[in-house]
Amino acid sequence: MRTRVLGRTGIEVSEIGYGAWGIGGKMWLGGTDDESIRALKRAFELGLNFIDTALVYGEGHSERLVGQIAPANVYIATKVPPKNYLWPARPGIAIADVFPYDHIMRSTEQSLRNLDRESVDLQQLHVWNPEWIDDDGWRRAFEDLKKSGKVRFVGVSINDHQPDSAIELIKTGLIDTVQVIYNIFDQSPEVRLLPLALELNIGVLARVPLDEGALTGTVDENTTFPEGDFRNRYFKGDRKKQVVEHVNALKKDLEGIEGSLPQIALRFCLSNLAVSTVIPGMRSVRNVEANIAASDAGPLPLDIRAILKQHAWDRNFYA
Repeated sequence: MRTRVLGRTGIEVSEIGYGAWGIGGKMWLGGTDDESIRALKRAFELGLNFIDTALVYGEGHSERLVGQIAPANVYIATKVPPKNYLWPARPGIAIADVFPYDHIMRSTEQSLRNLDRESVDLQQLHVWNPEWIDDDGWRRAFEDLKKSGKVRFVGVSINDHQPDSAIELIKTGLIDTVQVIYNIFDQSPEVRLLPLALELNIGVLARVPLDEGALTGTVDENTTFPEGDFRNRYFKGDRKKQVVEHVNALKKDLEGIEGSLPQIALRFCLSNLAVSTVIPGMRSVRNVEANIAASDAGPLPLDIRAILKQHAWDRNFYA
């Protein structure tokens, strides 16, 4: 496993991190805690040292699982949920209804209890609205958490498919990292966000690198998910048919190129120097081993990256 520096934090994180939404259960069904624990342990054995979780994942279940088995040398990032529980952040809603000072502090304390740690390496706001940039509450909360030692570094998780909404925020110097959707289909962060993050030495967590499973190449028109699973909404209507068409076109252009589609998708993200770590969801040992192998293979050659540039797909399945 290769490592990269997480922006100005100075900490070296594994190129493949662990996206821990799925192991929280609730919205990602079909897995078990035992299977998740085996996957996490195998990831640590293979050199993974960064986990991204959140207080809301399984109502704290993901954090508790991570806290149960993560070694002290594994860096943990978590997130403060919006108080109004609206994803993404809505324009016109005041930050007092979403991230008031006391809510940020209480949420962090609860995460620390769940994780069984005295300090979390990275605390993030789970949504972001550029209208909040001048508010004193979230700034003071982050400052107080860092001063107290309960949080080492701070960042935001940018709204789905809205990378430019954090442009002015990272210019302020008030945060250390951003988390953003970045994958073969959504290449929009490359236009403004990633170049600026690289220039300002802001750490970048690339989330949804496999497009919620679309870029695994295993979703077809007959794919079913358990009742209540988030993916039923994400792939509703004719969206699975759309995915099949785009993935088949992608596979055709990648014929003869070494590596599975998921590995190529992860290497696509890692080919951008602004990216500090990529955080796919992983709930099985098999997927852990395959995804970590993507780091070992290194960035993609320029000719393959040029092919993938042609497969950007402008759409929002979260809507």
